Amino acid sequence: MSIPGHARFRQRAGDAGAMLLGLVLLIWTLLPIYNMLLVAVQQKEDVFSTNIWPPAPTLESFNAVIHETFWLLANFWGQMGNSFFIGVAVALLTLTIGTLTSFTISRLRIRLGWLLTNAALLTYVIPMSFLAIPFYGIMRSYGLADNPWSVIAAEVTFATPYAIFIFQQYSASIPHELDEAARIDGASPPQIYFRIYLPLMAPALVAIGTYALLLAWNEYLYAFLLLSADNTITVPVALGKFLNSDEAPWNYLMAAAITYALPPLAIYYMFRRYMSSGLTMGGVKG
Repeated sequence: MSIPGHARFRQRAGDAGAMLLGLVLLIWTLLPIYNMLLVAVQQKEDVFSTNIWPPAPTLESFNAVIHETFWLLANFWGQMGNSFFIGVAVALLTLTIGTLTSFTISRLRIRLGWLLTNAALLTYVIPMSFLAIPFYGIMRSYGLADNPWSVIAAEVTFATPYAIFIFQQYSASIPHELDEAARIDGASPPQIYFRIYLPLMAPALVAIGTYALLLAWNEYLYAFLLLSADNTITVPVALGKFLNSDEAPWNYLMAAAITYALPPLAIYYMFRRYMSSGLTMGGVKG
């Protein structure tokens, strides 16, 4: 059965419109990234030129980042290590607390467990920025000022409720008959947790672990308030100092920002398949 001419025209017009919209969105997304790269491969005096292509591209700014030859980048790799440590610690603690909580509520079936989940989600009612000063006062009271664990504690606090929610939804797709069969065979709750629950939750673990890592990796406000020494601050805080300096070489700033963006970009593309399955399968009831 042939398609009428006007219907075929509308279909082609719709496809052309979708392609045009996709092209506009692609340009809109890639343009800032291109501008960052354009600035990074130019000399300082050429940064504010109107060139859309660098007249004499150079990797001098990336060399300065790698060898820490500029004074604002003197401890760049140490600060990168601080960011990595905080990100990994936040991811591991979020996974540990989230899986233990969801396992206790959904698999051990404690009474009124749903209240715990709902109470945790209430933390998102108040924006993170509103709690920054109270967090600062609490961390000073506990002697954790200028300590990476203060930032880790803050980030875990905000990442855990979402992790619990996703883990609970995902665990609903795991049959309870597996737990009952394991109990009949004499398995204890810890054995069920490590040998059955965690392996079957692998996609959700990857998704939430990546989410928590990227949340901590991109954190600026709490890292800025809670960390101050050059050997404890993270890269986002260190890059913020470029904006407060009398001498602001934007090419060095963009090169450092691109270098800092590479690890999470690699992690995302490495685990994106698991992330999508982990965040969507939770809505499917088993």
